Amino acid sequence: MSFLQQISQLVSDPAPGYVFEMSEAGVAFAKGAETGFQPFEPATLVVSPVEDNVLKPEAVTAVLKNVAPIDDSNKRAATKKRRAALILPDYAARVNVLDFDSFPSAPEEQLALIRFRLKKTLPFDIDSAAVSYFAQPPEKTGGKIEVVAAIVALGVIARYEAMLRSMNFHAGDVTTSALAALNLYPAAPTEQGHDGISVIAKLSGRVLTVMVMRGATLKLFRCVALDHVSDNQASENQAGDDEILAVLRPTFSYVEDELGAPVNRLILCGFREGALPGLPGEHGQLHSRFGTPGAFNAGLLGYLEGMQN
Repeated sequence: MSFLQQISQLVSDPAPGYVFEMSEAGVAFAKGAETGFQPFEPATLVVSPVEDNVLKPEAVTAVLKNVAPIDDSNKRAATKKRRAALILPDYAARVNVLDFDSFPSAPEEQLALIRFRLKKTLPFDIDSAAVSYFAQPPEKTGGKIEVVAAIVALGVIARYEAMLRSMNFHAGDVTTSALAALNLYPAAPTEQGHDGISVIAKLSGRVLTVMVMRGATLKLFRCVALDHVSDNQASENQAGDDEILAVLRPTFSYVEDELGAPVNRLILCGFREGALPGLPGEHGQLHSRFGTPGAFNAGLLGYLEGMQN
């Protein structure tokens, strides 16, 4: 089972016929073998973990109608629910890596413990949130159990799902962009008895997502809304290098202090070629068999990759 299938499904149903990745820039989509991107007008969607993201629902619905029109000529087809996967912007959710000395075996006890640990760390009420989690295999016998938890406020996720319902879609599979994009991550090789450590930096407009991987284990997840933008990145409205480096440099220091080894690789997504010089380790990009992962479609391509595994 892929990393996506293990940790990122807030809701899960059979494989969907459509996949939609939402962002402030627009919607990336897949229907069958066709993939594409449709832009939004400015301020159509503004990502937040605590407030309604969809400021212009009619504009979003109009874009979805262009991508996946309803067959009004067939009454049965026009009312039949269509299965879809919904990929949320990273900043609409919270993802945490929690460590436990022991972890209960009963799912209801696991969920209660996770909710308790997260209760005071979230900007929204944990009791009014969708929670999905996955206990990663311990890195060594008797070691701590590290649990990846993805949390979205119900009010936020409900608005996205309502838009899809208005188009006769059932969002049976919901995840976030970065977690889906992890299906594109090649685990680092073992070096000198230790799994290689990678930092994945994913830039989507004004939002920077940073994931630290040791081998196939997610060790740290950060998602930051940046203040400034410049024109020198891969896409419009991308953040400037200085502010990005101000997030990444402390992450590299944290890795060496807490994990006892330097970063071997920096893997970028959504940046222009040759961005962020001066950071240590081998530099690379995410890759997909379905196209080039960019600022606004990496989750979509990662989701498609996971469907193939």
